[in-house]
Amino acid sequence: MITPTTLESTVAALLAPGKGILAADESFPTIGKRFAAFAIPSTGENRRLYRQLLFTTPGLGDSISGVILFDETTRQRGASGASMPEALAGHQMVPGIKVDTGTMALPAFAGEKITSGLDGLRERLGSYRELGARFTKWRGVICVGEHLPTAAAISANAHRLALFAALSQEAGLVPIVEPEVLMDGSHSLTRCEEVMSETLQTVFATLIGQRIGLETMLLKTGMVLPGSDCPQQAGVEEVAEATLRCLRRSVPAAVPGILFLSGGQKDVAATERLNAICRVGGAPWRLSFSFGRALQDAALKKWQGFPANVAAAQAALLHRAQCNGLAVQGKYSADAEMATA
Repeated sequence: MITPTTLESTVAALLAPGKGILAADESFPTIGKRFAAFAIPSTGENRRLYRQLLFTTPGLGDSISGVILFDETTRQRGASGASMPEALAGHQMVPGIKVDTGTMALPAFAGEKITSGLDGLRERLGSYRELGARFTKWRGVICVGEHLPTAAAISANAHRLALFAALSQEAGLVPIVEPEVLMDGSHSLTRCEEVMSETLQTVFATLIGQRIGLETMLLKTGMVLPGSDCPQQAGVEEVAEATLRCLRRSVPAAVPGILFLSGGQKDVAATERLNAICRVGGAPWRLSFSFGRALQDAALKKWQGFPANVAAAQAALLHRAQCNGLAVQGKYSADAEMATA
């Protein structure tokens, strides 16, 4: 039985020390591509089996505080007969839901995107709460290029994020606001920091204008990184320094927590950078993670759709979760990486 919670208690549960969030909210096209790499048919039953594998991993709740679900998953049931949100709550993990419906081209702005999903959102949020969700997530995408992003694109995404957050809080759900500056491109570390600073400052000005309760929302954002095609990549400590500098200049201290996304980073690299950021200390917010592929890739590679591989896949997931649980405490090490789950 999922019991009612307040926004404050949900925030506290999601930001439990030594824990982070598993993002398992892949859309049909995205999970289809990941399954295709292992010749797994992307059927409703295979998606159910895979997510059941993730959510029922023994001990996962010791390192994972919450899970972001996809719409289909909230309506599926596990082998026990419990719904997926009920199964998560039973394992001491808070169920959440991605409520945007994906990106589309921003009219008149070539190369830039806007996120859809506001139509009917108030009604959908009520349904998701009845299904057991306690928090929500909306992703806005910011592309970096020679003349990108434009102020108009940043503003358009910020307004949608703010409306989403307002509707979520109205429904008694904690909003995770995710303005993601994409890693795609050849931009430098400095350029990424400039874009991320402008984006976050615009987003928070818009959130405040929309009367969002900053104390009962969470920010999900990327680390400050050079573009994936940049010839000069940055070291772990340089990334940590740039990321914390950007956040201190852009994110109000009233926000209780910041969750880092992996955004296409390799799993070990994401953990190393997370550890370096969290090791610095002194931040006014609780720092944590909300990883998707950086948590799941090893597990999916082990599973490959075969029931006999479930235990090995769960061990791989648990290991990555434990490593990131150490990283948010600044206690991750090479020895921890080499240890078995």
